Amino acid sequence: MHISWHGQSFFQIVAARAKGETVSIAVDPFDETIGLKVPSVSADILLITHSHYDHSNKKAIKGDPFLIEGPGEYEIKDVSIKGISSFHDEKEGKERGINTIYTIEVEDMRLCHLGDFGQKELTADQLEKIGDIDILMTPVGGTFTIDAKGANKIISQIEPRIVIPMHYGLPNLKIKLDGVDKFLKEMGKKSVETQPKLLIKRKDLVAEETKIVVLQP
Repeated sequence: MHISWHGQSFFQIVAARAKGETVSIAVDPFDETIGLKVPSVSADILLITHSHYDHSNKKAIKGDPFLIEGPGEYEIKDVSIKGISSFHDEKEGKERGINTIYTIEVEDMRLCHLGDFGQKELTADQLEKIGDIDILMTPVGGTFTIDAKGANKIISQIEPRIVIPMHYGLPNLKIKLDGVDKFLKEMGKKSVETQPKLLIKRKDLVAEETKIVVLQP
């Protein structure tokens, strides 16, 4: 499997299937008005966590993907996906509405994309639905989502093997968010070498302390 990050909460996950085939999953493509360039991405499956313009540019994705934009359980091309309802803010959605958390099971690994999660913590019901997670994609930039401290708390609840921070300040991004350095400091990491993409297989996962992977957009 390889995981690429394009800025904000926009990810592309390419995983292996039987007979040498692959499946491509895109999550939360943004609109170029946020100041970042929209890359050319094709996908078989497109996940949208909520309808805000920096997460729901469906037209940016080529390939006529199967669209999922809400809670439920789905099985597409050997990929198991679960959408879990959550809030975009600390006031039960009264400020920014509803957000969908997605879990993705493929290549015998379980991923979780939190979208624009804004709650102080996950509920017991949400945690049960999320289950054991190998790779967690979490917002860390604050303002519209959880910040570094909030992300730390959610990570301690989920206890994933790998964390990929997202939705934080970048050059040219017109949305003002904290930088990833604040999150790294909160997590006790002085520095983390960035990677262009994460290449990973089940055998690469270890049961040691949570590893933080910072991807280049």
